[in-house]
Amino acid sequence: MEYNFVLRGNVLYTPQCGALSVHPHSYLVCEGGQVAGIFEELPEAYRNFPVEDFGDKMILPGLVDLHVHAGQYAFRGLGMDQELLAWLEQNAFPEESRFADASYAVRAYPIFVDALRRSATTRACIFATLHRPATLQLMQLLEDAGMPCYVGKVNMDRNSPDTLRETTEESLAETRRWLEESRAFSQVRPILTPRFIPSCTDALMAGLGRLQQEFQVPAQSHLSENLSEIDWVQSLCPDTRFYGEAYDRVGLFGGACPTIMAHCVWSGPEERALLKENGVFIAHCPQSNMNVSSGIAPIKQYLREGQRVGLGSDVAGGAHLSIYRAMTDAIQCSKLRWRLVDQDTPALTLPEALYMATKGGGAFFGKVGSFEPGYAFDAVVVDDSDLPTTRTCTLEERLERFVYLSDGQPFAKYAAGRRLF
Repeated sequence: MEYNFVLRGNVLYTPQCGALSVHPHSYLVCEGGQVAGIFEELPEAYRNFPVEDFGDKMILPGLVDLHVHAGQYAFRGLGMDQELLAWLEQNAFPEESRFADASYAVRAYPIFVDALRRSATTRACIFATLHRPATLQLMQLLEDAGMPCYVGKVNMDRNSPDTLRETTEESLAETRRWLEESRAFSQVRPILTPRFIPSCTDALMAGLGRLQQEFQVPAQSHLSENLSEIDWVQSLCPDTRFYGEAYDRVGLFGGACPTIMAHCVWSGPEERALLKENGVFIAHCPQSNMNVSSGIAPIKQYLREGQRVGLGSDVAGGAHLSIYRAMTDAIQCSKLRWRLVDQDTPALTLPEALYMATKGGGAFFGKVGSFEPGYAFDAVVVDDSDLPTTRTCTLEERLERFVYLSDGQPFAKYAAGRRLF
């Protein structure tokens, strides 16, 4: 189906990190599901396209969530006084174990998908659980909702409860079967998902590396989130110089395998150099890093280094699915780092946070997250009329107020040129 239409409103986006492009009362053209351009006056070539005039509302690129756990959505907001490893044992693992029962997935996943569909997120990279049938249910729900997402069947074969652990052979066989069955979906795609090195043996990681080469799918996992976790990885993989090398030695750390690593709070110079060299995407999850006491990631420095950085809600380590909330948390965390840790690196700005939430994370999906010609037409229309003020605000100021003050739910939402509501 060809998606040809025009939206009119106040168009804002970030073509480069830190640069906000503002187009008041302009026409944003979608042609064949892609952005054709932004115009003050509608060109003759598009005069036959239907036009929807959103008046004084703002039109932004759809937001991208680079890291979220669908199987944890039911307990978001709980256990927020615990550190990572204890939080996993007492909250995440018991909840994810419930998805062995397909009927539980039927009850739980529609709640997550409905919340994601109603949010400003147009694309997401999602951890399911290790259960293949439940993961396929999640993928079908997202496909039906029109959400172009990556979804991963989680792999775990050690250091996990009996209710949430496969044998190495089972894990690889179930992953292969899931990859083959995932070919039935057109918008939702599979992504290899070893939970993290502590829960995956060397044999499992090597097998996943072989599956990646065979099926040519990307990968996602966690990296250098917590100091205790890093020490644990070093004891499990004593022949590695740093955490990321445990992924790299099996081919699951960027390069030929597009890869997302969540957190990277404590990545050292060698690990950061390899992240950049291999083009690994860093999913910055500021609220989760605070909630489970991981630390303050040096995201401004990562941007200065030329790292590829997007934002993640990391539900349920993060309590909120809103990527607007992730933007404000990222800014506030960077202020604390500037004040308390590194006075030579200034805090993030709102345009930098918006860039990470759109084009920065969207690059994992290709030409996504911007209104430059040729980009996928992902857009949200936002209405700030319910945020009254006596001030006369510029569009830049209206955007800032909306990001900080709204519930984040858009007035209208488009993904790949298709209107979702």
